[in-house]
Amino acid sequence: MNERIRAREIRVIGPEGEQLGVMTVRDALQKAQEAALDLVEVAPTSQPPVCRIMDFGKYKYELSKKSRGSHHKGGDLKGMRFSPKIGEHDFQTKVKHVHEFLKEGNKVRVSVWFRGREMAYPQRGHLLLQRVTEMVADVAAVERPPLFEGRNMIMILTPKK
Repeated sequence: MNERIRAREIRVIGPEGEQLGVMTVRDALQKAQEAALDLVEVAPTSQPPVCRIMDFGKYKYELSKKSRGSHHKGGDLKGMRFSPKIGEHDFQTKVKHVHEFLKEGNKVRVSVWFRGREMAYPQRGHLLLQRVTEMVADVAAVERPPLFEGRNMIMILTPKK
């Protein structure tokens, strides 16, 4: 950037994206100062190196804004908890929510929560999770099959691309 550019000649791009041609670094710096902007090297490996006249502070701010917004999008892990004795309507409602989470691009952790003597019937939890998988098969793939973790049977669904 600015005085740190070491090449003798550089190809210069103006603030509006127009080609200003090949010139010395001194001439390019003078043009940048006239426009009250910075001279930034954007392609140092090309012959001759390419530099652009731009507001470097604004450019860095825009980059940080883009990266802040992109790393968060669509990577959340949502959770939905079922009971082995869940009623049919409650089951349908929860599956609808799971479907919506998957459509938004989120992974979903589906768990069946066993209490007391319900632990004696793990096949009920398996059947429940199998039904969930079948109902969201159009938008989801099973990332992790049902496994016990303490009193919970947990399965992770991931959205299909």
